[in-house]
Amino acid sequence: MTAPSPVRFAQDERAELADFLAGLSPEQWDAPTLCHRWSVRDVVAHIISYDDLGPAAFVGRFVAGRFDPDQVNQVGVDQYAQMSPDELLAELKGHLHPAGLTARFGGRIGLVDGLIHHQDIRRALGAPREVPVERLATALPFARVAPPIRAFSRARGLHLVATDLDWSSGKGPTVEGRAEPLLMAIAGRADALDELDGPGRSILADRVAG
Repeated sequence: MTAPSPVRFAQDERAELADFLAGLSPEQWDAPTLCHRWSVRDVVAHIISYDDLGPAAFVGRFVAGRFDPDQVNQVGVDQYAQMSPDELLAELKGHLHPAGLTARFGGRIGLVDGLIHHQDIRRALGAPREVPVERLATALPFARVAPPIRAFSRARGLHLVATDLDWSSGKGPTVEGRAEPLLMAIAGRADALDELDGPGRSILADRVAG
């Protein structure tokens, strides 16, 4: 039997996020997430904001954001600012299959982006879940080196160990814990640091704080 592809994992991740969002109140849609300055509705807008961009529009967005990654992402989010939660949810349901930029690297961009941002929402709302291990096993190695996440600089000189997966990376002081908080921490989410251990944890915490 052929194993599911990363793009299928990304699609499943978006579908599960859509199911979760369907049960949120209007107040929860406006609640803050682990993404600095972004509400739930902003994060949902970001997840789908690159799917329909062709090459010219992609370059145009970077120009509009002055080539600063955070500003470029904000340009995309702002395009959905007038949409209601129901409209955003409908847009997400219409974009379950990653396209454009998020379909690159076999769908790994869509998987990592969707998984991290799904957790940004759930962790902030106090709504934990068990992320399927096969998604984490696919997402962690890619997130470790993907430039937009900036995990490489946070994890440099550290030995990362996922205690619930057969995965480790790097050399140096060890940072260990379950794969989900490990992924969130190297993605810059301080919320996950208390769930990690090891002599390298304080180093990672300093880098996340910086």
